[in-house]
Amino acid sequence: MSAEILIVDDDPQIRDVVRIALKQAGYSVREAGDGAEGLAKARNGKSDLIVLDIGLPEMDGLELCRRLRAERDTPIVFLTAQDDEIDRVLGLELGGDDYMAKPFSPRELVARVRAILKRSQTVTASPAVRVLRRGAIELDTGRHLCRISGADVALTNREMAMLAHLMARPDHVATKVQLSDAVYGAHVHVSDRTVDSHLRNLRTKLEQAGCAGAIETVHGVGVRMGPCVQG
Repeated sequence: MSAEILIVDDDPQIRDVVRIALKQAGYSVREAGDGAEGLAKARNGKSDLIVLDIGLPEMDGLELCRRLRAERDTPIVFLTAQDDEIDRVLGLELGGDDYMAKPFSPRELVARVRAILKRSQTVTASPAVRVLRRGAIELDTGRHLCRISGADVALTNREMAMLAHLMARPDHVATKVQLSDAVYGAHVHVSDRTVDSHLRNLRTKLEQAGCAGAIETVHGVGVRMGPCVQG
């Protein structure tokens, strides 16, 4: 089956251009005309990638990305105005996978979509079955389960891969490059901001579950597992 792409843009002409290009490339397409509709369709469907405009009515693209990243890893390509550098930076910091400034080449957009989907296959591949423990944290990668003192903690695929890498080497410091390789596979370029976004979301979920300080920063080097004692 072909991958399904969700286009979220309030400009029908932009949606037409993107839809035609993606369908010609063999993808199936769904569309939304504002942020609220886009969020609902992203949650209710099984989109493999989202092409997301930042300047949306009802809910802007950055807020939509922020909400989705707390729940799932669906790749996101932002569409931005030509001179909105701040929005592009924020989009990457929130976990966006790429961006294109308007006006853009439909052919280039398709090429980037294809590259991101190929990259994401590494993330969704079935992980080796193993159970890891560190303090109050138990991670069952085979069943995609994370528990802190017996209570379930919902993690996305990328957060799970990142935590598994750290827990498998609890006394070693992991660099951003090593974390990126663990999540996306070796020799795949991912921005530091994207890695930071997944790490920040992972830390927040562990803290909310009662394990503040579960991931320690070693300044100038990287991160490693802390004692993971529930507070």
